[in-house]
Amino acid sequence: MATSTFATTVSRLMLAGFAAGVLAANGLTLNGFDLNEASIPPEQIVEGGPPRDGIPALLDPRFIKAEEAGYLKAKDRVLGVVVSGVARAYPVRILDWHEIVNDHIGRQRFAVTYCPLCGSGVVFASNVGESALIFGVSGLLYNSDMLLYDYNTESLWSQLLGEAVTGKLKGVELPKIPAYHTTWRAWRNLHPDTTVMSHDTGHSRDYDRTAYDGYDRSRELYFKVSHEAPAKYHPKEMVLGVEVDGHFKAYPFKELARHREALWSDVVNGKTLTVHWDRKARSAHVTDESGDPVPATTSYWFAWYAFHPGTEVFSAR
Repeated sequence: MATSTFATTVSRLMLAGFAAGVLAANGLTLNGFDLNEASIPPEQIVEGGPPRDGIPALLDPRFIKAEEAGYLKAKDRVLGVVVSGVARAYPVRILDWHEIVNDHIGRQRFAVTYCPLCGSGVVFASNVGESALIFGVSGLLYNSDMLLYDYNTESLWSQLLGEAVTGKLKGVELPKIPAYHTTWRAWRNLHPDTTVMSHDTGHSRDYDRTAYDGYDRSRELYFKVSHEAPAKYHPKEMVLGVEVDGHFKAYPFKELARHREALWSDVVNGKTLTVHWDRKARSAHVTDESGDPVPATTSYWFAWYAFHPGTEVFSAR
């Protein structure tokens, strides 16, 4: 995207966001969602551009064997999960266009969510009681991050808060499933038997290009956030964010790259964690004292800070 085009897009979206915020503050609905009883400031909920379901969530994804995925390059980014011993990969180049994939392995249903504006991939277990929630893209944002909604009750959910913020399920939190934001090559090396989501999605999209070209390099944000991140890091610096009993810590990839070790112990709010850093794949994850994966979030620095302004930040010193 040319610089002038990028700047024009930023200006247009920020104006749209301001107008949407005024509408929300006046108690009106946005994209058909009632925001009056929202648990987050309704005036900070804005329209992202596309209408409700204008970005189509995937409801019945198709998977293929790794060796059949000729459309993927070794350095392509994927979100990887392991559920009940089954490994699956979801290419970011597809998530860019759909943002949500509703999936299941056995009886475990889950939603793979990705917000291109925040670079954030989070996977939620979507079984609530006896119900299995199915999610769609609301077209609304909070702190520049996607608000998804469930088709079951039309409650809005904040991806980076991990809970419903409006509707019948307001206040309900969804359990996170550990997800790995890494390269296709690294994921295949770890899980050679993995399957991967096919680019045959039933939708006409050009998965060879991104709709957000240049965004990850620009310091500009499309939408305002409630807490501006310190300028010590580029706003789009990737960080691994961890929560331990309400205490938050961020591991900027810039700091991890300076650190000499690829594997080391750290203590977060009294809990010992092991940090794993893959320099070549530029990916990180954490495990607990038993070696089990701990749910963590890889996102842009500005996004993590917007939701967790009191975060502790790892420094390689």
